[in-house]
Amino acid sequence: MSSISETKISTLKLTADTVRTLAMDAVQKANSGHPGMPMGMADTAVLLWSRYLKFDPKRPNWADRDRFVLSAGHGSMLLYSLLHLSGYDLSLNDLKNFRQWGSKTPGHPEYGHTPGVETTTGPLGQGIATAVGMALAERWLAARFNKPDYEVVNHRTFVIAGDGDLMEGVSGEASSLAGHWGLGKLIVLYDDNHISIDGSTALSFTEDVLQRYAAYGWQTLRADGHDVGAVGAALDEALADKERPSLIACRTIIGYGSPNKAGTSGVHGSPLGEEEIKLTKEKLGWNHPPFYVPDAARQLLVGAGQKGAGKRMDWKNLMAGYAKSYPDLAADFERALAGDLPENWDAVMPDFDGKPLATRAASGKTLAALIENNPDMLGGSADLTGSNKTIFPGATDIQKDNPGGRYVRYGVREHGMGAIMNGLALHGGVIPYGGTFLVFADYMRGAVRLAALMGLRVIYVFSHDSIGLGEDGPTHQPIEQLASLRVIPNMVVLRPADAWETAVSWKIALQRQNGPTALILTRQKLPELDKENAENTTKGAYIVADAENPQAILIGTGSEVHIALAAQKLLAEKGIAARVVSMPSWELFDAMPQDYKDTILPPAVTARVAIEAASPMGWERYTGSSGAIIGINHFGASAPFETIYREFGLTAEAVAEAALKMMK
Repeated sequence: MSSISETKISTLKLTADTVRTLAMDAVQKANSGHPGMPMGMADTAVLLWSRYLKFDPKRPNWADRDRFVLSAGHGSMLLYSLLHLSGYDLSLNDLKNFRQWGSKTPGHPEYGHTPGVETTTGPLGQGIATAVGMALAERWLAARFNKPDYEVVNHRTFVIAGDGDLMEGVSGEASSLAGHWGLGKLIVLYDDNHISIDGSTALSFTEDVLQRYAAYGWQTLRADGHDVGAVGAALDEALADKERPSLIACRTIIGYGSPNKAGTSGVHGSPLGEEEIKLTKEKLGWNHPPFYVPDAARQLLVGAGQKGAGKRMDWKNLMAGYAKSYPDLAADFERALAGDLPENWDAVMPDFDGKPLATRAASGKTLAALIENNPDMLGGSADLTGSNKTIFPGATDIQKDNPGGRYVRYGVREHGMGAIMNGLALHGGVIPYGGTFLVFADYMRGAVRLAALMGLRVIYVFSHDSIGLGEDGPTHQPIEQLASLRVIPNMVVLRPADAWETAVSWKIALQRQNGPTALILTRQKLPELDKENAENTTKGAYIVADAENPQAILIGTGSEVHIALAAQKLLAEKGIAARVVSMPSWELFDAMPQDYKDTILPPAVTARVAIEAASPMGWERYTGSSGAIIGINHFGASAPFETIYREFGLTAEAVAEAALKMMK
């Protein structure tokens, strides 16, 4: 970057003060919010947006834009002010309606809600970890699509993160991987203000952050966050290093400009108050009414956006040449970015031989078949590859020297894996999947929740789904996890009962574009059901085995469907006609028309028994108040799985007995 002239420094300061005052005014008007961080990071952020960030406000989703992530999402007014001043579809009235019902400026940035917001942030650590996924996606797509003279994928990922982000474990997990992979286009500006909500970071955060990041394999730099020349020099140095991600510690004063609250926790998460705002504006030399925007400040960032629009046109011309030279590749690129599956995406599907097979193994076979015609799929496991069956023949690992690999070794980092998968999905052009044991879904819960909140196509392969994993014992046997996943809005949970249901479950997951999917898979082998019936998995529930004029309905998921089938035979011996229903997905079944639901679960048949090797929570919606639920309300045990099922009462005899009681 060329040296900054005095005139430009003056304009940068004016624009930074505009951001500060907009943040103060919006928080004060809302009577809630976090003014301190935007006030402290305004100088650094304005420099980044005006001189480094590649963006076009008129085309917020331009594929080759730089990504900007405000990981410290509580400082949302920093981002909203920048978006408004840059010409995004965010008006001054939107800023005035900060944190209000129906506004485009919620308390924390929300993806899909506010133009220009790349990811939902607020839960600290998630933003920087998600940005690692975005940077990985950029490099992976570049390896796949770029050709000599046609760098159609060539952008950076910038992050503003705070102390709280770097305290959270998820940021460490993802940052460790970013250093391992050498993601040189990832730049983190660390708001090193030494303040947290409780007070000084000296209370709880005294490590040398830069040494830690150097150990991760990052380039680490320091700068005065209020000196745009120093920050610019650090950014130049960071961008020059193509082999390592960079962390720039920008020493700032939280609440910069406030005479009585700057540098204290008092300005972190509360309005300054009318009197303090008056004093702050006097100190800044700001003699303007609330929400005032000087023309020069607007022109600076609008100009940066116009410059970005020119770069977008250059890229569009590059794409035109690319399409002529590599028409098939260009078409595939456009398709992938649009999120569409290839025309022949399900042309290759697995065949099973009729022998009992664990659904995790059936998942692995399905994945191996589907991935041939789905080049956008990029998957991995949290160090459980062999157990999750998430790898496929011919797969090579993504590594620093192999950026185009199709398998991700996440290591024992479930939470980092979840956040990185979110970043891959948000970037576009990638369909991420990742595996771990179901019990460890708890470790990645924050990222899973955000995937659902943002409506991302992310696929979780959760194997070892119950007490059926046996000898590993209660630490590894999920009880409450199924219920906890099912209550997440916008999540589809699928617990297939055999190989064929598993294959269809993968097809469902790949076709969903508006939310994540969790595949819940067994360790133990299960007999095959009817292949022709398996497509009904898409309806969430269907009849596996029926009887004329059924007197009872037995409902199960996964391995317990087979227990229900055995119970049906026991009941038949006693002259009771029972229907068996496989219900792999509550969410899909609930979305079906009422007439279909009534066909599967006739209202007149009130004798219903549900069985699932998990918490019974929620099953009453299908069994009704008079029905029975056979589940587990306690932790598991270490023993062969057959023994555990018997000792815990998850047996065909127990199901039949429960049904018979309702017959009396």
